[in-house]
Amino acid sequence: MATMQDVARLARVSVSTVSYVLTGARPISQATREKVLAAMAELDYQPNALARGLASRRSRILGLLLPLDERGLGATESAFVTGAAATASAAGYHLVLSPVDAGDLDGLRRLASQRMLDGVVLMEVQVDDPRLGVLREARVPVVLIGRTGDTTGLSYVDIDFDRTVRDAVAHLVDLGHRRIVYVNHSAAALAGGYGPALRSRDAFAAAMTGYGVTPVMVPAEDTAAGGRQALTTAFGRAPDLTAVLAMNESAVFGILGELTAHGRTVPDDVSVVSMVTSPQVAELATPALTTMTSPGTAVGRIAIEALLRHVRDDGTALHQQLLPCTLEVRGSSGPPRRRAVGAPRTEHPS
Repeated sequence: MATMQDVARLARVSVSTVSYVLTGARPISQATREKVLAAMAELDYQPNALARGLASRRSRILGLLLPLDERGLGATESAFVTGAAATASAAGYHLVLSPVDAGDLDGLRRLASQRMLDGVVLMEVQVDDPRLGVLREARVPVVLIGRTGDTTGLSYVDIDFDRTVRDAVAHLVDLGHRRIVYVNHSAAALAGGYGPALRSRDAFAAAMTGYGVTPVMVPAEDTAAGGRQALTTAFGRAPDLTAVLAMNESAVFGILGELTAHGRTVPDDVSVVSMVTSPQVAELATPALTTMTSPGTAVGRIAIEALLRHVRDDGTALHQQLLPCTLEVRGSSGPPRRRAVGAPRTEHPS
């Protein structure tokens, strides 16, 4: 079995350099790092993770705190996790997904007190998130995917909701739409201070007002049934709607189904744009969804990179970054159909 000395000899570096590559205790040039990693691969060297952790007082385990409900982990959320896991692995760390409920502060205290995690990435962030107090009290390095209301002294990477919503509304307005309904996350998410729901709500109101158009927003449970109910509510409030902008990936398929039930075709009668959505989800719909595509993998990668800097540098370097979603036009959006005044709408056979 190969030893650290064997790796050092083959890479023509000191044993301490091999140790620094493994532990990250000191910066090593990329060229030297690649030589050491190549030697490890050639010798099939398997470092003892427990021994490394004891020597460096680090477990080399990072936590991803993601509360899960009955919806599980969707394709778009999975992209955040995939980006984070790949980056952690490349740096020699294990990433552990911990589904501690957002309201289970005692459970979070128990997890933090075990000192098993070198640092954590916190997801599903509320504007006023009590989990931060628990992690700070336990002196656990933390980076947010999302933002609190007060970001002083916090590292985060988040979606730029202002720009994302503005670009989505501009796309629909440029096509000629004026009666646009925004389907958000649930009323409970809004009342609970869920950051994406609140920021996107405010951004939608500002964008629509900027065009001199009255904003109409409907909350929806994060289910297909919630989407169907939201569309029924939307037609009650705006019977002449020609476009739906959805910030609720789980509800969007219910919205599409209910449009068909109302005899509306997409995009001829009603355009649909889904925000913060993955291409995989977009292609499941017929027609394929026009989306503001989530930069999920990049968000996960940047969050872990920032967290590793905190772990190695005692959190002195803050990282605060917003990433916009990218408009990808597919088959679900187009110009609104022009009808003669008083002309009946043509029913489409099912």
